[in-house]
Amino acid sequence: MSIRIFYDETDLRIAGWRKTVKIIEKVIGKERKVLGDLNVIITNDQKLRKINVQFLEHDYNTDVITFNYNVGNVINGEIYISIETVQKNALNYNVGLRMELIRVIIHGVLHLVGYDDKTEEQKREMTVMEDMWLKIYEERVNGF
Repeated sequence: MSIRIFYDETDLRIAGWRKTVKIIEKVIGKERKVLGDLNVIITNDQKLRKINVQFLEHDYNTDVITFNYNVGNVINGEIYISIETVQKNALNYNVGLRMELIRVIIHGVLHLVGYDDKTEEQKREMTVMEDMWLKIYEERVNGF
């Protein structure tokens, strides 16, 4: 049972990755799920687009793709993130790169614990959850 972070085709590294692991564990625990094996893979647009085409038949860039391998209440999966798209989004939304990266990681974890974003209502609910967990993460990072 572990959370592993991998880097593929990028020089970027998550500063304070232990805090990132802790917030992932908190999200999973709060949803009354059990951590199994979770891999977070940070890559580039080209790799994530290839995955998007191959597995989802979507021919466009995206920031995050989540593969759910859960067994019952045990959370197992892979969260693929394009750091290039996350960087663009951070600029577009006028937020820091770290916070946008944490947001998409939380987004992927929320998918694994049962949230969806297919309807506008579901999207709003996920955004509320992302914002709540980001606030908790920020407080933890800033020592509150």
